[in-house]
Amino acid sequence: MDDLQRTAIEAAAFRALVEHLRERTDVQNIDLMNQAGFCRNCLARWYAEAAAERGIELDKETAREMIHGMPYAEWKSRYQS
Repeated sequence: MDDLQRTAIEAAAFRALVEHLRERTDVQNIDLMNQAGFCRNCLARWYAEAAAERGIELDKETAREMIHGMPYAEWKSRYQS
């Protein structure tokens, strides 16, 4: 496997993880944090940090929306217990 293939596979796995987290709105961020040591917001922060490392400006709210699939405030009001 070359670097391009590895990156494509990692990107596909990341998209699958994000989609899974979007579908599992019953799982609270605090539960993820307690069990896995990260949550949707951590993933959004890592996403923004990766963009910044590549010279791409991505604010916190936009990164959260990319992970949650909607504005974070809307996600909180709909799904956060």
